[in-house]
Order: sequence, then structure tokens, then C-alpha cells
Amino acid sequence: MLRHVTQGLALGALLAVTAAAPAQAKTIKVAIGHQSMCTDTYTAGIVVKELKLLEKHLPKTGKYKDVDYDISWADYSSGGPITNQMMANKLNIGVMGDYPLIVNGAKFQATDSLRTYYVAGTGYNLKGSGNAIVVPVKSDLYKIGDLEGKEVSTPVGSAAWGMLLKAAQDNNIKFQLKNQSPAVGAANIAAGKIDAHSDFCPWSEIMEFRGTGRKIYDGSEAGVPYLHGVVVRKDLADDYPEVVQAFIKAVYDAGKWIKEDPIRATDLMEKWTGVEKEVLYIYFSKGGHLSLDPTIKPAWTEALKFDHTVLVKEKAIPPLDFGDWITEKYIRAAYKDMGVDYDKDKAAVVNPVEANAGLPNEIWHARDGIKAYATLPEFLGAIAKFRATGAKINSTYVYDKETGLKLFGKTAFWVVTPKGEFATFLRRGEAEKYAGTIDGKVITFEDAIGMKSS
Repeated sequence: MLRHVTQGLALGALLAVTAAAPAQAKTIKVAIGHQSMCTDTYTAGIVVKELKLLEKHLPKTGKYKDVDYDISWADYSSGGPITNQMMANKLNIGVMGDYPLIVNGAKFQATDSLRTYYVAGTGYNLKGSGNAIVVPVKSDLYKIGDLEGKEVSTPVGSAAWGMLLKAAQDNNIKFQLKNQSPAVGAANIAAGKIDAHSDFCPWSEIMEFRGTGRKIYDGSEAGVPYLHGVVVRKDLADDYPEVVQAFIKAVYDAGKWIKEDPIRATDLMEKWTGVEKEVLYIYFSKGGHLSLDPTIKPAWTEALKFDHTVLVKEKAIPPLDFGDWITEKYIRAAYKDMGVDYDKDKAAVVNPVEANAGLPNEIWHARDGIKAYATLPEFLGAIAKFRATGAKINSTYVYDKETGLKLFGKTAFWVVTPKGEFATFLRRGEAEKYAGTIDGKVITFEDAIGMKSS
């Protein structure tokens, strides 16, 4: 009898302790795959990570009142591995470029039950600039047709790989394709060990800035917008839609932060990524390559559908139901919460030809920062004066007459007119054509500076 009473008291004590113990908090895993060496992913990657913008927006009320968030970031050299990790359920959010996005959606739809949603963009270039094919700086190759039979490397599965496939199809050329990561491809260009390397932003500009590579084909020649975006596993989106909305709000805030002060942003992003701030400036400054915008525009859907047909020609992609994959409900909800007019932002498209018309040329003075010059003669004259005083110049920036794209002054093709006026071009062929129509001459950057210093 006593033994039963003792057992009863022990059981009652155990129940009392159990009742008094707090309920274990639910943990929501948010695992993001990003690319710290791909500028167009920064507003959903490194900036969100370093400024802790996701933590700022994660829901903490209602069903999320007692939730613990397990946030992790994984950095990759291209988009393909992110998709692999998402399929393995190691990641549930991925940030990548156009062709990898398509591969992501198609691979998931090829399974019996797994799915991803394309929920937001990060940035775009309407002209398609961002991807490029680069040759060693002393190469005698100058146009896409020169690659016939040559060794060309690219990160297979990346946006640059997709652009390379389209360029080959458009120009009916064949070459020896090698799979090389961005860092390996750039090293081989510097050492002259490969004929050409196709890569995504900002690798071609890194090679240009460091003086190791020269563009012979820019993504703007493909005639298709270049964009990056965010894909989310369906299980995360369906179970915790407010978490996906929080991530989109963080993307929006990241873009706003960059646009508020590009100099501050590029300085910090250099520290976070190791990419030179002068290279980052060509993307994130006013007139830069990248328009920061999370909205999903009709033109982006059409561009992605076209990109899918490019991959289908190579038999490298399963079918993709775009209607099932692309969804705006999460971004619309996020914009509504922020009080931002989604449809207004969605309707706005930045065309560099129009947006960059009349923007000043720039010199990044090592001591005094960015200095602007309305005309090319003023710009060249200032460079000559700085050099005469021994002042250090970090970089210079001009604009392509054809596309409006921002260029490094030293890599542009310069044309001088009989009257001593100047124009700058991304591609040598267009510079030569223009020079022929005005009885001008194609000259080097150094020649142009020399004409203003004499």
C-alpha cells in the first residue's frame, strides 16, 4: 500500500514538473544559397546577410510568436550547385541568374513531388550586359567569329554558359568547350592558357580592371535581358509564406540601401567580397549596369521562356511550366505590407540608352573620390592634368555610344573626329563603322589623353 502511495506521489510530482516546463519553441530553418562573386545577386545575398536585413523583417507575432529562426548562408561560385543543394533539402532559398533559374525550376518539376517558385528578381540589365566573353589582353581575337575551333571555357550551368550557347547558335560557330569555374577561367586568361572564357558579372570587368582580359563579346549582343532572381522551395513557401515575404522585403531594402549611397555601398561590398570597389561601381553607380528591382515584369517572363528554348536546342533541359513556377503572390503581399506600389514599379523599365543619355563621365581620384565631367574633352584634359601632378587615379568611366552602357575608359574603343571631338564604344566593329561615316579615326585611350595633354 505504501509503495503504491509513493509511486503515486512520484507520478504527481513528475506531472507537475512537466506541466510547469515551457513548451519547446518551434524552429524554422531558413537556408540561403547565394554568390558573393556575382554582383547581380548581392541584393538577395551578401548585403542582406551582412546588414542582417532578413532578421529585421522576419515575423515574430501570431503563429510565429514563439518561433526560433535557424538562418544559414552558403556561398557558391555559380548557380548550379545551389540547385543541387536545394534538391537535397540543404537549402530552401536560392539566388541565381537567368539560365540557372530555369534549370532550377525545370529540375524540380521533373521530380514527382518537389517544386520551387520563382518569387522575386534582384536586378537586371535590359540590354543583356553582365555576361561576356573575354580573351587574354594580348590576344589577336576581336569578335565572336574568331572563336571557331578555339578552346573556350565557362562555368557550365551558369548564366554565362547559357549566353555562350546562344552566341554560338546565333553565329553558327563551334568551339572546344571546357567547364571552368570563374576563378580558374580568370586565372587561365591571365596566364594565356585558354583562348577565351565566358563568365558572368563581374568577372569580365575584374579581368578588364586588372588588365588581364579584354571583352570580344558582351551579353548585350545577344539581344535578351539579363536578370537574376530568387527561387524558394515550395514547402517553405506554402508552410511559412510570411517568411518568404520577409526575405523579399529584405531584398527591397538592400537595393534601397545601395541606391542611397553607391560609394558607401561599394566600399563595404569590397570588404565583404574582395571584389574591387572600382569594379563594383560600374554595376551599382548611377548609370551602372545593374537596375535594382525585385518586381517580376512580363518581359522577364518572356526572356526566361526564350532562354529555355536555347537550352532545349542543346537538349540540356527538361520542360518547364512557367505558369506553375512563377508566382507574384509573395512579392505583392510584401510590397503591400511595405506600402509600396508594386504595379508602378513593375511597369518601370530602365533602358540604358535613354537613362544614361547625358550622364557625366567620371574619374575616381584616389584621394578626392569621384569627379564628374560633362564632356569627353574635359574628362581627358582632367586625366592629363592629374597625371602631370603625379596624382593617382583609381579608375575612369565613360559610356558606349550605341548601348548607353557604362565602360572603363581604358577598355573603351575611342573615336576622334576631324574636329577633335570624341566618342567611346564597347565594341571595335561599331567604333570602326562610326569612324568610317564621319571620316574619323579609331584610337587608343592613351592616344586620346595624349591629344589633350599636348
